[in-house]
This record gives sequence, C-alpha cells and structure tokens, in this order.
Amino acid sequence: MSKFIEHQNWRYATKKFDSTKKISNEDLNVLKEAIRLSSSSYGLQPYKILIVENPELRAQIQPAAWGQSQIIEASHLIIFANMINLGEAEIDTYIANIAETRGIPAENIQGYGDFMKSKIITLSENEKNNWTSKQTYLALGNLLNAAAELKIDATPMEGFEPEKVNAILGLNEKGLNASLIATIGYRHEEDATQHNKKVRKSKEELFINL
Repeated sequence: MSKFIEHQNWRYATKKFDSTKKISNEDLNVLKEAIRLSSSSYGLQPYKILIVENPELRAQIQPAAWGQSQIIEASHLIIFANMINLGEAEIDTYIANIAETRGIPAENIQGYGDFMKSKIITLSENEKNNWTSKQTYLALGNLLNAAAELKIDATPMEGFEPEKVNAILGLNEKGLNASLIATIGYRHEEDATQHNKKVRKSKEELFINL
C-alpha cells in the first residue's frame, strides 16, 4: 500500500502511446484478473469485456471514437460492454455459479436469487441498462489501479459513439452495449502531457467530515 499513492501520482490519461511497445501476456493476464475480481452489485458482473487487438477492427473503431489516436496506437484496446435488459436467466446463471463454486445446493440460496429478481427485474429496461452500465465503471477502476501498479499506461474513454461501436463489433446481436473504452500500453516519450502536474481538488475542498 505504501506504493499505491506513488503509482496513482505516476498515472495519467495517456494521450500518445508508443505503438512499438506491447504488453506481455503475463501482464495482460494480471490486468484481466484484476477486472475479473472487481466488485459489482450483488456480484453479478452484468457485462462482458472485449479485448481488441485486431488492427483492422481498431481502425474501424477509431472514427467512432472521435478519431483519437490512442485507439490504434495503444498496445490493447479494451471495451467494457454492459448487458442490455438483464433478465431472470442471467440471475439464475449467477446463482448456479455460486452454488457450484461454494459447493452448496442451489435451493439454499434461491431466496437470494429471488431477492435480486425483485429488485432488478421490476426496473424498466432503461433503468436496468443504466444500472448495468454503471457496473462497468467499477471494473474500469480496478483496471486503472492494476495497470498503475504494473507501470502500464491507461486511458479511460467516454468519448465515442456507442451505437457505431456496437454495430462494428456486432454487440447488439449479443445483447450488449459499449459502455466504456480503455486503451492500455506504454506512453510515448513525445507525449508532453506526461510532464504536467496532476490537478486535483485539495482535501479540504473535496472531503466533508460529518
């Protein structure tokens, strides 16, 4: 933990990546595990994570991401896609996973499943989609923190057109929606923004003690 704040001060939203540097499979697996272990409401993880390495796909996505160079220059492009209109089937699958993982009868935790359904299924489709989209931000946070620990640069992005990205990747047919994008790799030495001082609110301005 002693290095955590140091690493947070080191990281920044990288504007220019060195396209010649690639993340190793070992480090990529650490980042994937960090995402997998992220917290989510009820533990449902109502999203999928797409790791796009294909340069042709990334070239197609770039115009839908406001032409940002990180899309094609970064080592990897990660898309967080939330589930659309999550239903009972996804909750039942989660309950089955709990039962198998913990070695307990599914009927012993059916009440938990019913509770989730009573809170989630009753929402409107827009409310459900908004809720599942919010869960992707928790997973993104884990990615950013883990990347900083590995001294891997990362840029979170909301600046893109989800409908176009969905169409390019066929997400609609999968019941998914592109919620967030993150590019990961290594900063280019010519990226001048890496030398900028980090600008944040002071503790006195940010925190309220009650």
